[in-house]
Amino acid sequence: MSLAERRSPEPTDGLVPSLRPLTSYLFDRAESSAAAEPAFTYRDYSADRDGAEQTLTWAELAVKVRATAAELTRITAPGSRVAILAPQDLTYVVGFLAALHAGTVAVPLFAPEVSQHGSRLVGALADCAPEVWLTSQGALAAVRELAETSAVPMPKQIIAVDTLDDTSTVDTPGTGTPPPAVIDLDAPAYLQYTSGSTRTPAGAVITHRAVSANCWQAGQAFGVDEEWACVGWIPFFHDMGLVQLLCIPVFSGARSVFMTPFNFIMKPMRWLRQMSDFSPAFTAAPNFAFEYAVKKVKEADRATLDLSGVRAAINGSEPVRPSTISAFQDAFGKHGFAPSAHRPSYGLAEATVFVTNTGEEGPTITSFDRASLTEDRGIVFPAGADTSSNSVLELVSAGRPVGQLVRIVDPATSVARADNVVGEIWIHGPNVADGYWESPERSRETFGGVIDGEPGKTWLRTGDLGLIHEGQLYITGRIKDLIIIDGKNHYPQDLETTAQDAHPTIKRDRVAAFAVTSADGVEGAAIVAEYDRKAGEPDHAEVAKAVRRAISAAHDVKLRGFQLVPTGGVLRTSSGKIARAATRDRYLAAESSERP
Repeated sequence: MSLAERRSPEPTDGLVPSLRPLTSYLFDRAESSAAAEPAFTYRDYSADRDGAEQTLTWAELAVKVRATAAELTRITAPGSRVAILAPQDLTYVVGFLAALHAGTVAVPLFAPEVSQHGSRLVGALADCAPEVWLTSQGALAAVRELAETSAVPMPKQIIAVDTLDDTSTVDTPGTGTPPPAVIDLDAPAYLQYTSGSTRTPAGAVITHRAVSANCWQAGQAFGVDEEWACVGWIPFFHDMGLVQLLCIPVFSGARSVFMTPFNFIMKPMRWLRQMSDFSPAFTAAPNFAFEYAVKKVKEADRATLDLSGVRAAINGSEPVRPSTISAFQDAFGKHGFAPSAHRPSYGLAEATVFVTNTGEEGPTITSFDRASLTEDRGIVFPAGADTSSNSVLELVSAGRPVGQLVRIVDPATSVARADNVVGEIWIHGPNVADGYWESPERSRETFGGVIDGEPGKTWLRTGDLGLIHEGQLYITGRIKDLIIIDGKNHYPQDLETTAQDAHPTIKRDRVAAFAVTSADGVEGAAIVAEYDRKAGEPDHAEVAKAVRRAISAAHDVKLRGFQLVPTGGVLRTSSGKIARAATRDRYLAAESSERP
């Protein structure tokens, strides 16, 4: 189906056109004139510094998906969970799509040897009890060890996807294999486990309709079609990596070129090289990755790049800083990166991923009165006003929704709020998950929002705070992370930014601010910050004094506690976000142990 055809059908529910299960788009392409064109390319840097490319065409991918689906059909039944425990390579792509084609429920996770988040892996497996685990031959031993030594339900079978016979196919009559499942668009396609930044991770139930709808929405927002290349490194077990690098390419016919997160961290130039080598290019990364690229990629290497073909670079998954946007543009604009290509966006696993996206105009940065945001309203400074004082907070717009609805709602009363008033972000659309796996009470709490005076439609309550200004969404924080002192709201990321700028010893994006309560029940704030070992052993008292002074001046807050810790002292979720609640628990435990 061409891009024009995908845009033309009459919308259903007033939001998106009629859609089909994701794998049907794969098989259409495999049987078209595009069959021999490259579909997915894995750049492997383990033995080749320039990256050895491993590629599957659309036809080759379809054969492998059918063969793996045939094996799944012989072993288990439609609706059963199938865990993907493969490294970030082509076996992951095949395994995930095969689970969908077989009518089973995919559980995109990760190979145990490539992540330190073992508790998250064990927790997800224990929660949904997959009957089959899919992996690669290289990771098979580690996966078997996980099954034998961890407190998880033992699967019926562990399959190395890259050892299967490609001649076996679930679609071929006379093979002794049952026919493929008839896919119901409203049946679960996969479980997307959340990163657990505020509470225990849970599996969001993403239906076949939801994933196809979100691919269509992203295609509309960014213009992705079969001429594009989706490039990047975000892990497939993360919602943004799964949709941007795996699902959208299948839906749109765009080529996917990917590498591992480790290979990006080791040499971020590889990510920029992807953008330079493939055009038009569509990529995505959290804010820290843009800062990291500026810091680590030398000018001599930048000079070898041609980034004029980058059409959209999503900046999402964590707060987007105006300084990051300007620094990235200063570093790479001279090498072709267009300002309009930087696309700050907002999304979450419970909405498959994409919710709002910046359009072709590029980033919009608005100056708000800092105090007004803490009082649940947003007063905007007029153009040309002095924005250099601590009373000003610059926020980057997350853009507008496409094919879904976004409202700002009072979380206490469920009354919709007017523009320029802060409230909880609520979402309604075909891309919203059906709930959390076997968690009915938690599902009702999160997915059963009803706006006062607007019965008959349920909304996803995101737990995120924001406001609408001139039609665009601005994110201000998380409800559960909010620090309330003397009746005023303080956003932790605001305090964190001030703290990391207070002293050069403090590492960027390694600061956690959270609420603490005194013995007499008065709430205050505390901060834990990592220091940069390269700067030498820090003077803890000097750093603490600088941070306390900066926080007091910028926010009129007197810190109740400050800790300077080595690398790893500020905990992060599996998707890289600051785990404030977990860091707070560790901080309180340390404080308690030090008391006589």
